[in-house]
Amino acid sequence: MSTRRIGMSDIVIGQALPWDVYGSDGSLLLRKGFIVTGPHQVLALVERGLFADTGKSEAGLRDGKTAEKPSEAPSVVRTINTVRTELRRLVYNLATEADVAAQLISLTKKMGAAVFMAPDVALGCILLNQDDNYGPRHSVDTAVVSLLIARTLKKPADEMLLLGAAAMTMNVAMLRQQEKLQEKSETLSASEQQLISEHPETGVRMLRAAGIDNEDWLSWVLHHHENEDGSGYPAKKTSADIPQNAKIISLADRYCARVCARSYRKSMLPNAALRDILVEGKSKIDPMLVTVFIKELGTYPIGTFVKLESGETAVVTGKGTTTTTPFVHALLGPRGTPLSMPLRRDTQKPLMGIREVLHRDQVPVKFTMRHLWGEIARL
Repeated sequence: MSTRRIGMSDIVIGQALPWDVYGSDGSLLLRKGFIVTGPHQVLALVERGLFADTGKSEAGLRDGKTAEKPSEAPSVVRTINTVRTELRRLVYNLATEADVAAQLISLTKKMGAAVFMAPDVALGCILLNQDDNYGPRHSVDTAVVSLLIARTLKKPADEMLLLGAAAMTMNVAMLRQQEKLQEKSETLSASEQQLISEHPETGVRMLRAAGIDNEDWLSWVLHHHENEDGSGYPAKKTSADIPQNAKIISLADRYCARVCARSYRKSMLPNAALRDILVEGKSKIDPMLVTVFIKELGTYPIGTFVKLESGETAVVTGKGTTTTTPFVHALLGPRGTPLSMPLRRDTQKPLMGIREVLHRDQVPVKFTMRHLWGEIARL
């Protein structure tokens, strides 16, 4: 295999890669034919190093070292699952772990690279990959949405890194208890209510004790439950006194909590969760951020199950030309028969429009994210 180092100028957004791309450690990042859709994907690749298996054609490539071809391509789903597991281990042992800040930043970088490599797959994990332990899964899901909102707002890379870390540690003070609380159907006890109301301040103290001293990071954790109208906690601050990044985390947190299934209730349908947030946005949430949020996720967020006008049952797999016309993959035919393979549909086309949104239990077919997005979404 002949490899050469390539630069950002060798990658054309919107065009298929003419070669396999490897990291500096020899890991396969992208296969030939992959279409890079945005500058953040390019930046994510640059962070890991860029080497191409050029074969006999070396035109336009810079000199570089060779890298051995590994056996498999990277998986966004596997990376996100790994980050969830590592976050749980780290937070559960926060008092005894060394270099906590460095470990959390490393996890955030890993998670961020996966998110910007394939945003659709990362968003799909929120609705289609809910099998992990709730506490760390919810924190990572919130970080995924927060990063995508921050990207739309064109936040600097360093700020986005801290934002992701803050989102992943927002519930550090109650991560152990979240499992019990999310399974509980009866009214919360006084001690449980106190735990929830105090967890931002307690979390900041725990993070400081673990060696985290970045004031922005700590401030965003502290303020992530404050509301625009002063009805939040712990300090009942109002709009001007709440950092924007804390508002971003709060918005992502609200959405991810609503679409998560609980033992005592179904998850909210994603479009219903968005409507709920829009209603709250009139008083509790920054309306500008709500607009950005809807633009980023769409009316039918990725992972939403829908019935099409054609009668087919499908799952949303990509953003369309408008927020109401996403791309989907049909899973069941008009008569409810499972299709031999998922078929991509454009809901902007006649007969392919979305008729209604469905719960997962209304879709009697087994599939994996790999069936929808290929190797980049394998477990």
